[in-house]
Amino acid sequence: MNLISVKDYVKLRKEEIKKEIISLLRKPKLVIIQMNDDVASNSYVKGKLKDAEELGIDASLIKLDESLNEEQLLKIIDEVNNHETVDGLIVQLPLPKHISESKIKESINPKKDVDGFHPLSKFKACTPKGIISYLTYLGFNFVGKNVVIIGRSNIVGRPLAKLLLDLSMNVTVLHSKTSIEDRNFYLKHADLVVLAVGKPYLLTKDVPLKKDAILVDVGISRLDGHLVGDIEPREDVLLQTPVPGGVGLLTRLSLMENVLEAYEDGISC
Repeated sequence: MNLISVKDYVKLRKEEIKKEIISLLRKPKLVIIQMNDDVASNSYVKGKLKDAEELGIDASLIKLDESLNEEQLLKIIDEVNNHETVDGLIVQLPLPKHISESKIKESINPKKDVDGFHPLSKFKACTPKGIISYLTYLGFNFVGKNVVIIGRSNIVGRPLAKLLLDLSMNVTVLHSKTSIEDRNFYLKHADLVVLAVGKPYLLTKDVPLKKDAILVDVGISRLDGHLVGDIEPREDVLLQTPVPGGVGLLTRLSLMENVLEAYEDGISC
């Protein structure tokens, strides 16, 4: 296997995407709608805008007041949906409590839903897509291997499980109701372990794992003033993605790939 770091892989892919965008008739356009002042969301949006600028994608942010009602938000989304030069649209989560998240997700034009959240979206959800793309580049053999996913969210756990099943992996999804004994049994036989819970060091370094296991850490939390993942750092496995500087970079990269794909689909129509 080619054990390239996440940062080096993302850097390599960005160079490839930049070259492709330079040759286009116009810059792909991404619109981000944000209706919160959440610290984490602000950081995510800042990173997305930075990536877009670096790659030559025209990205703009529509920052809305949290007091707007659902009808007003839906009207803005509809305007962006119908804007001919907008290739991709995302609504940054979380949304205020008076807004239906599912209704907002379903209001986005599936052809522009580069987050991959709409039921009819042709795009893969960014985090699962990024993880699989990275593992594929490493040369990981999915077929017949065991993966344990801890976390069953609609953003990571569930869509990732489906994609890995499609790649002929033996998929086990664990959650908060799984006993520690059962969890450790499944982990002991896992070739790939993915944690997406958001609890600092939920998987401690004393839990027995295969020596050639790959650990993908999606979670990010603050512990004693430092950003940490769901998996305690360990050196007795083949590879462990870092936090920060790991899956977050893959997620943002996948978003940019989806925007480029949305542009190309629009041009070919």
